[in-house]
Amino acid sequence: MRGHEPRSSSSCAACKLLKRRCTPTCIFAPYFRSSDLITFAKVHKVFGASNVSKLLGEVPEEQRQETVNSLAYEAEVRLKDPVYGCIGAIASLQKKMLELQHDLAVARTRLLAHSGVNNNQVSPLDDSPELAAFLDLVPYSDLMLLDGSTSLDAYLYDLGQPPFV
Repeated sequence: MRGHEPRSSSSCAACKLLKRRCTPTCIFAPYFRSSDLITFAKVHKVFGASNVSKLLGEVPEEQRQETVNSLAYEAEVRLKDPVYGCIGAIASLQKKMLELQHDLAVARTRLLAHSGVNNNQVSPLDDSPELAAFLDLVPYSDLMLLDGSTSLDAYLYDLGQPPFV
């Protein structure tokens, strides 16, 4: 675990960026190595060094590495998407998940129709080798929505709504 590595004689990334002397009790040193200058710069830009220092001081030591990892991720995403940040990333992943779930349901429905099996005999949620073979043969462009249309607009997640389904 990075937090328990022995320190080198050089300053940590935080002290380098803030142009101060790194002390043996520096709260940033175990989590922002001198090679993590860009990571700390992003965290500092979004949250501020003082806030991060206070936060790390309040978090139990065994959870600090996860806290730093979370702060680094949140800072990275916030800099990429200043408006939505992590919520935008979550919404994007949920949108993709809904699209894939829909595509899978369509493929399973087509597989059942193609095989001539009655819907009451086999659940479309059953995984089978036939389904895997069918999914490899049907190009995405040939899949249609269950209502017969080819537009995904009605099924996509709206960023204007809360991101949790």
